[in-house]
Amino acid sequence: MTAPQSPETEELLERAARGDPQAIEQLLTRYRPRLRQMVAVRMDPRLKSRVDPSDVVQEALMDASRMLPQYLRDRPLPYYPWLRQVAWQRLYDLHVRHVQAKKRSVAREAVEAMMLSDASIVQLAERVVAAGTSPSVNLFRKELRRRVQEALGQMKAEDREVLVLRYLEQLDTNEIAAIVGISQDAVNMRHLRALKRLRGLLGEALGDV
Repeated sequence: MTAPQSPETEELLERAARGDPQAIEQLLTRYRPRLRQMVAVRMDPRLKSRVDPSDVVQEALMDASRMLPQYLRDRPLPYYPWLRQVAWQRLYDLHVRHVQAKKRSVAREAVEAMMLSDASIVQLAERVVAAGTSPSVNLFRKELRRRVQEALGQMKAEDREVLVLRYLEQLDTNEIAAIVGISQDAVNMRHLRALKRLRGLLGEALGDV
């Protein structure tokens, strides 16, 4: 059984399973902005000069359209986490083809190489650092990027991922649990642990300003 999702999405899934073409169309378009946000956050800076996030999303939706009948039969995940997985695979394939083409790499190495952009790093810092902190403009524009990247590098990969899913992709606990493959309680524990760790590391850095 899949995790709970919105009644609107559930109704569309039921209609799509009965062959309603309008429901199928809505399922393939209603999450386009969220998918684009995910791709924009995750896309390697080395790809951005060659690939537009909207094009990645469009190709992912074409993939999803072909795969939707099987999804409707099996329902292995809530709908958005499944759709996001399809888009992630499309982005991963682009990364391997364009960025890792000249490198000997296994899947884990390729995924680890999909680093956040400077803009995503600063955005994550702004959303995680306690409100009321007023670091200098120079810190946010230059030093904070380096310090946040260092702080993220000191964290466990699974903790770092929960922060990105929650604060940059803005997913809820149900969705994160489905994507990561752990319980909602485990997501909450991991989130609090990661938040405490990152805020501690950033607090040390911001204290120097």
